[in-house]
Amino acid sequence: MLDEKLDALAQMMAEHMARPFPPGFRGLDVEGRDMVMLDSDAYAYAACVHEGPLSEQARVSLTRLTSAFGKVLPEIDDEYAAKYYTHLHNMVLLAAEIESKRKK
Repeated sequence: MLDEKLDALAQMMAEHMARPFPPGFRGLDVEGRDMVMLDSDAYAYAACVHEGPLSEQARVSLTRLTSAFGKVLPEIDDEYAAKYYTHLHNMVLLAAEIESKRKK
């Protein structure tokens, strides 16, 4: 089961890397979050989860990151950017799910 989720995470990461960054979102802050850094952090945490278990501190940061998307997503009014960041959010949620299964 965990292997299937890790494969799905790898697929989502590959899909993300194939998408161009949303035009107009470089240097943009939404709800106090730099959108480039949100993108970068999301991918970085997904990659770390894919490679192996996170530290407790990293798990806490991953949880904060997932909640940041809850604030940012409703404020995005660009259709492409909304899809782009929704995909990132789903990727981070899957990473968090994988990480929670490792703790058990």
